Amino acid sequence: MDTQSSLARYSENFFLRKTKGYFELMKPRVMSLVIFTAIVGMFLAPGEIPVFEAIIVITAIAIGAGSSAAINMWFDEDIDKAMERTKLRPIPLGIVSKNEALVLGIFTGIISLLLMQWFSNSLATSLLLFTILFYIFIYTFWLKRTTSMNIVIGGAAGAIPPIIGWAAVNTEITFLPISMFLIIFFWTPPHFWALSVYRYNDYKIAKVPMLPNVKSIKDTKKQIVIYSIILIISSYLPCFDNSVGSIYIVMASILNYFLFTNAIKLEKSSEQKSKPNKEGLKFFALTIFYLFSLFSALLIDNLI
Repeated sequence: MDTQSSLARYSENFFLRKTKGYFELMKPRVMSLVIFTAIVGMFLAPGEIPVFEAIIVITAIAIGAGSSAAINMWFDEDIDKAMERTKLRPIPLGIVSKNEALVLGIFTGIISLLLMQWFSNSLATSLLLFTILFYIFIYTFWLKRTTSMNIVIGGAAGAIPPIIGWAAVNTEITFLPISMFLIIFFWTPPHFWALSVYRYNDYKIAKVPMLPNVKSIKDTKKQIVIYSIILIISSYLPCFDNSVGSIYIVMASILNYFLFTNAIKLEKSSEQKSKPNKEGLKFFALTIFYLFSLFSALLIDNLI
């Protein structure tokens, strides 16, 4: 009886570990921002979409993002094992095998495209396909290991979800979804460069050519300030075609003030390579709050 109970507990724990491992392969924290920006794009698009179809579309976008994330972890096993930040991911821990990750990535990618095509339209499906392929082949397979501008160019993949959400409702792509794309595109470099400043030694050990390792921490912090200014300018793009009102402008201005002052604070922070730069981590967290709040402002402005 004890043996049967032990086997039952082992089987249950094994199943739970595997399920959790598969879920973590899809980078749920990253997925949450993707989902939110896609929802905003969908909500702001002129037109109507049934609630059930909207849920399926968002699910397809989430699964598509998870698909490319799983293949990214399959390909980056060596990097994840070397880095302190990623060594507890499912593949380095042995919870999920590389082959399982690859199969999961391919399977979920196909499912996401089928769902999008069945419940939405060809434009939204094509944009989702482009996003998945761009992240896998352009960013993961090529840019990440070859250039310090990897996340600048690769950021295009993470910037497309609002346009996909918009296209699912209205196939006429206007200036507003393009401006949302540009906001995320210019948000990506300071966001990830701040992390690379904080995790300088991690990327050095893994031999990933992030900007602080290729240039210097000092130069990277200057680039963070420059791209933060570009991001601030981009945040006002929705104003140019009268897509937003005073509520968005006020909220964006407050967020931009905090973004700029903290970028300057990061630039003036210590540059000791022997220990993590905590200001880098703070700015990294701030950029997540910034993007979430800025897109929330778009929603609030549209609702009121």
